[in-house]
Amino acid sequence: MRRSRDGARASASPREPALHGYRFGNVRVDFDRAQVWRGGEDGAEIEVACSALEYRLLRFLIEHRGEVHDRDRLLDEVWGYDATPTTRTVDVHVSAPWQKIEPNPGRPEFIVTVHGLGYRFDG
Repeated sequence: MRRSRDGARASASPREPALHGYRFGNVRVDFDRAQVWRGGEDGAEIEVACSALEYRLLRFLIEHRGEVHDRDRLLDEVWGYDATPTTRTVDVHVSAPWQKIEPNPGRPEFIVTVHGLGYRFDG
């Protein structure tokens, strides 16, 4: 079992789901409780309010970290086959976690855009 940079348990490979959670930067995601926490300036953790869709999107990206996902795949995997949103909907929903977890949302370092291809999680 691999461990992330801070020692949290991570999946053995990007295709296997992480067991209980994942840490990156000052962010902690608890998969068992479907909660996201971010470290504050004082070192205390603050829960990040995420919609169910934002959480599913973040979890999918974490579980497939390092892989580039185009909008259509994200729509299929996160929204489901019966969903009817447009591909631009993905852009709007990816921007929400940027605003909540990225240290500098104008220059994302965890959820990055791969121009012309889609999005990749680098945390």
